[in-house]
Amino acid sequence: MTAHRICVIANEKSGQNSRDQEAITRAMDVFGDGAWREEWSPGSDPSDTIDLAIEKNADLVVAAGGDGTAMAVAAAMVGRDIPFAVLPLGTFNFFTRGLGLSEVPEEAAEQILGGESHDIHVGMVNGQVFLNNASLGIYPAILKERESVYKHWGRRRIAAHWSVLKTFLRFRRPMKLTMTSDDETRTLRTALVFVARSAYQLEMFGIEGRLAIENDAFAVLVARASTRRTLFQLVWRLTTGSIKEGRDYDLIKTRRLEIDVARRKTLLAFDGEKRREKSPFKFRMSEKPLRIILPKTEDTTE
Repeated sequence: MTAHRICVIANEKSGQNSRDQEAITRAMDVFGDGAWREEWSPGSDPSDTIDLAIEKNADLVVAAGGDGTAMAVAAAMVGRDIPFAVLPLGTFNFFTRGLGLSEVPEEAAEQILGGESHDIHVGMVNGQVFLNNASLGIYPAILKERESVYKHWGRRRIAAHWSVLKTFLRFRRPMKLTMTSDDETRTLRTALVFVARSAYQLEMFGIEGRLAIENDAFAVLVARASTRRTLFQLVWRLTTGSIKEGRDYDLIKTRRLEIDVARRKTLLAFDGEKRREKSPFKFRMSEKPLRIILPKTEDTTE
């Protein structure tokens, strides 16, 4: 695409991190003189920053950060006419990996400049936008434990793996819930409901669901694991690529889903963020699209 005015919205904490600061600087050099940087505070609404960027005639808004930053800025970009892109700076960067962007920021910047805009629909749960996934059960508990481990040991992948083990060892009982999708209602017990909008994450573990996601629907995984032992079996099969639908999980393909949990409040995770909420949890696709820049592939350049 041809972008002359590029607003890069960065997590204000990235300015305190020399590695991220240098990465943003290198990417800004690629974007050129028409690019400028605005800072955003996590937990706040970036809409005002985006409105200001539009007043300054921005023709592209770029979120610089990890999946949480991408989600927050994307939520405020849904339904807007100008395109959105993501400069990967996070630990996992699932969203940008799924788009085919390089994890090297300056290379990703080149891909963004040479990319094309596409309209996509994003997932929503109780009004909250998410790009990769939202979940209930053991995974949100892992994220909560991971945050605690990160505070003591830093944001390392080994720390993330340790948080999984600690959470599993503390697991006591599954959730009892009622799910309604496509006029079908079922009551069950499970340790995890994982609502995916990222085919990349599913394919990492050999899980079906890409077709649902390409058709603007959710791929909903309901784990059959309900004990500590079966959870460890599930993780082992995930890591060895031997996980099977019908034995380890059930797959539901739907555009709308409602989940009632038999608890006063339940921890909900969405793109690495989390909060406790009362059920029901209502999942749907966004009515308005997100206009996003995708890198050109060999098919589009030939």
